[in-house]
Amino acid sequence: MNTKSREPADRQLEDWKAKNKDKVGSTTNSAGIPIVNPKTSLTVGKYGVIPLRDAQMVEHLSHFNRERIPERVVHAKGGGAFGYFECTKELSDLTVSKVFERVQKKTPIAIRFSVVAGNMGSADTVRDPRGFAIKFYTEEGIWDLVGNNTPIFFMRDPILFPMFIHSQKRNPVTNLRDWDAFWDYLSLTPMSVHQVMFLFSDRGIPKTYRHQHGYGSHTFSLINKDRKLTWCKFIYKTNQGIQNYEDPAEAEKVAGEDPDHNIRDLYNSIAEASESNKTFPSWTFYIQTMTPEQAKAVKFNPFDITKVWPHKEFPLIEVGKLFLNRNASNYFAEIEQLAFSPNNMTPGIGGSLDRLLQGRLYSYQDAHRYRLGVNFQQLPVNRPVDSTNNFQRDGVTCYFNQGGAPNYYPNSFGGPNPDDFAAVGTASAEHFDGNEDYYPQFYDEDNYSQPKVFWEKVLDTGAKQRLVNNLAGAIKRAKRHIQERAVDMFNNVSKDLGTRLKAQLFGEAKVMHL
Repeated sequence: MNTKSREPADRQLEDWKAKNKDKVGSTTNSAGIPIVNPKTSLTVGKYGVIPLRDAQMVEHLSHFNRERIPERVVHAKGGGAFGYFECTKELSDLTVSKVFERVQKKTPIAIRFSVVAGNMGSADTVRDPRGFAIKFYTEEGIWDLVGNNTPIFFMRDPILFPMFIHSQKRNPVTNLRDWDAFWDYLSLTPMSVHQVMFLFSDRGIPKTYRHQHGYGSHTFSLINKDRKLTWCKFIYKTNQGIQNYEDPAEAEKVAGEDPDHNIRDLYNSIAEASESNKTFPSWTFYIQTMTPEQAKAVKFNPFDITKVWPHKEFPLIEVGKLFLNRNASNYFAEIEQLAFSPNNMTPGIGGSLDRLLQGRLYSYQDAHRYRLGVNFQQLPVNRPVDSTNNFQRDGVTCYFNQGGAPNYYPNSFGGPNPDDFAAVGTASAEHFDGNEDYYPQFYDEDNYSQPKVFWEKVLDTGAKQRLVNNLAGAIKRAKRHIQERAVDMFNNVSKDLGTRLKAQLFGEAKVMHL
């Protein structure tokens, strides 16, 4: 049999053997000490007890017990790869970011794709948003652009995120997906309706990670050498073309046959391109820009992640390309330990008044400290290109303790000192005015006008019917009063949508009364 006829993922071990046939050495323990026999424990006599001093067995079992770290609370299942970003439009008028300082400038990147709600063993082809996170290894440090395959999200306030995730994941009593909780939360939170419609549309189940768009989703800022700020959205469109499972039954079939379909496809597409000079997976990178003056004049809140910026008013500007050309050499080391933090923004790139983004600036790093340890950014896949110079020392998995450099500031022994250039890439201070309070009306800010445009202007006749079918198929699993409330929410988007959904649920279609 010609082994080359097998796909790259299937022959990984064969390929490794061929490349390393002259490098195979003796088995050792983790200290590099040769092991006498890796197949048997030390015993007192042939059938006797194993003494505690069998250090080889103790190390082997102890390490095995710790091979798995806690999975991510969300985005647990995913795949990723490495490549580069190539700038195609210089942006020095908008930002001091060196990523965009000249045409053809290349910056190494890592990208991780994921599903949101499922556990590590869930299928790739479920109806769920897809995480699309990019790590730029710049000469100024790490820039993490953490987004999804949708331009919007379910909520605009970070305090709701744990509530939302609890409603979408497993019931703590039954350990099963709970459709009452799923639709109860969403129907009580109308700000989610725009994202829900995206999720249950044709784009709700991408065929592969390669055949989907990506979005930074949040509003960010670009800052130029004069510290002038421009609001910005980041968008990356697949060059492979959009492909989705319009028929959910087809996605379910793939989930049963190969639950790791998207991870396999990504690995094979990169490996096959490497072997035969084919085109590597790529995306065209765009920005949308909005001046502070425009932000004050638009009819919607430009910092609300449940809203899109209309392309007619704020057109896409192509600024680069993303290419993936290398698979991980070890999944655990380079993908499972790959950690993204939205607060990692290099000079010239900043945040905004996007309330959900402000919450993420804290929560992501805190999650990584729990999952990977306080020094997670010292792991090779997360480390910046240049050395880190700060005043943090010690802690679990500390690989780089900065030698004998002082661990306090100010000091008289050589710094490190403040970076004047970093201040140039930071926007001038904004003025905020108002009473410190909880503002419940924030929940009610125009939840329906953009979803109405999505229904009336974006979806064609077939896509509308598939959206209704998908929504009805999921809503019917909740209790009757929750079904009715969900229909009311979609009726607020469009009477047409509400009427069709109501007919499917309460008309000819049988309703599950739970």
